Amino acid sequence: MSNLSLIKELREKTGAGFLDCKNALSANDNNIEQSIDSLRKKGLAKASKKSSREANEGAVGFYQNENISVILKINSETDFSAKSDTFLDFLDNIGTIALNTNDTNLNLNDFLKVEDNGKSISDLLTEMIAKIGENLIINDLKVFDNKETSVNYYIHNPYRKNIGKIVSAVFYSSEKESDEVKSFSKNLCMHIAASKPEAMDIDNLPSELIESEKKIQEEMIKDSGKPSNVMEKILEGKMKKFYSEVTLLNQNFVIDTDKTVKDAISDFNSSNSLILKDYILISL
Repeated sequence: MSNLSLIKELREKTGAGFLDCKNALSANDNNIEQSIDSLRKKGLAKASKKSSREANEGAVGFYQNENISVILKINSETDFSAKSDTFLDFLDNIGTIALNTNDTNLNLNDFLKVEDNGKSISDLLTEMIAKIGENLIINDLKVFDNKETSVNYYIHNPYRKNIGKIVSAVFYSSEKESDEVKSFSKNLCMHIAASKPEAMDIDNLPSELIESEKKIQEEMIKDSGKPSNVMEKILEGKMKKFYSEVTLLNQNFVIDTDKTVKDAISDFNSSNSLILKDYILISL
């Protein structure tokens, strides 16, 4: 059996990283069982046993340089681990690795193959699972191009300045990056974290979501006994309410609930300049 085949077999049996398996085999004359024992003594063979356990806690981190912004979500089994320095340092470390790729097309699958000091992100994750003693899952990765837009973000329930339970960010253009623009864009981020919109505007909602909601509302009012033209008006009103709940621009602005977000942006632009391009919300 080739050395690569032995490494593959050892990885499948232990869940340990490539280099750890290679070094264990080298130190144990390519003996699989002795290598497994060696890895177990180091705690590196525990990860595979934990990989099937549910991981519903964790944290989300935000990372930014002049080229890209990265939002990275890692789940853990317990809130206790998610708040630990070991976990948060790991999130910061691999978040920085993602940032340093400067790759706006980076996706989660490709990121797991990215190497740092000879170890892939997947290998680093396996090692961290063994170290913490819980299942961990890199659950989401979003990368955005900073060169054409300005970015502001908000961390809800922060564990660190750039890590928390919820990360929201807005991408916008402005004639002048003033303190007023920064403050207003931060308020937009806070609104997004609080109101959790499904889309920017009605046109951005999936058609199947709209049709599903219409069917639900039609079913609820069909036995009202009202004339069809009245029921149409009722349905129209209910859909308008639905849109005001799930689309960002039509939601009531949490900072001033007498205005929609769209109206708040319009009022702000009477003396400033901000064009909202996009937003992102990632939470546990």
